[in-house]
Amino acid sequence: MNNIKIICTLGPSSFKPKVLSILKKEKVDIFRINLSHTNKDDIKKKIIFLKKNKIKNICLDTEGAQIRTTKTKKKYILKKNSEVKVFNQTRLSTNKKIFLYPEFDLIKLRKGTVINIGFNNLSIKVIKKNLQKRFLICKVEKEGILESKKGVHINSNIKLPPLTNKDVYGLKVAKKFGLKYFAISFVNNHSDIKIVKKIIGNNSIIISKIETMNALKNLTKITKSSNALLIDRGDLSRYVPIEEIPVKQNIIINKAKKLRKPVYVATNLLETMIKESLPTRAESQDIYSTLKQGTKGLVLAAETAIGKNPIQCVNFLKKCIKVFKKN
Repeated sequence: MNNIKIICTLGPSSFKPKVLSILKKEKVDIFRINLSHTNKDDIKKKIIFLKKNKIKNICLDTEGAQIRTTKTKKKYILKKNSEVKVFNQTRLSTNKKIFLYPEFDLIKLRKGTVINIGFNNLSIKVIKKNLQKRFLICKVEKEGILESKKGVHINSNIKLPPLTNKDVYGLKVAKKFGLKYFAISFVNNHSDIKIVKKIIGNNSIIISKIETMNALKNLTKITKSSNALLIDRGDLSRYVPIEEIPVKQNIIINKAKKLRKPVYVATNLLETMIKESLPTRAESQDIYSTLKQGTKGLVLAAETAIGKNPIQCVNFLKKCIKVFKKN
């Protein structure tokens, strides 16, 4: 598809030799491993598996400076006004105890602080603090589902390292296997990129993900320090009202164009096709508008990782790109 790339996120739906073979024939440009949904012990195994299936352009996508829930055995529905304890440890989360990682000073959160879990899903508010045992008691403000490894947004100035321990390990393993592409999650400033380069060197392609307010504030320096940008519209919508996402997308794309860096767009491109065989007209319009703005790549996330129709999603993107180029 010439200079417009298609990037597929790998998961249970696509980590299969037959599906990989078809995606490769369909000219998928980059195959993405999301460390947020990959156990540390599986990183090496996944890279070896892809190499064995002759997949060349593999991108390792870090967890980055993001608070997440730990694993759960099942999905839990937390009812409004129910109470739950919150810890900063790596144990299984339940409907009674929620564990968050990576490590940060949880106990510094003030009474009344709202903790949002997942996208527009579950919200809990701090009502008490146990200073001795270092946990919070929270009340459910908005009923929702608690499940494994969901992103957490707290409206408080929490400083996290740009890479988790798993990220550092994954970057070193990826470098050893000669991976070329690296997507860096929750980049806040250009110094985060310097930390990554110390591990993987200067000869890799670093794709900085723009998904926080700090990234928007430091966009020029981040763009100059990166080989490409990736707009994660989902995580960005935690910080920016959803009606402003198209505006921010346009600003980021224009900045990348001005500095002659490619920019890719992710999240909700073909959300409907996770379950259905056809997209909506709104999704088709969104893709066309995104291409018209000047994006150089489209990223499929859940669509190809856990969706029912990974191959059909790629084929539809190819059709959209073909129509765009004709017009």
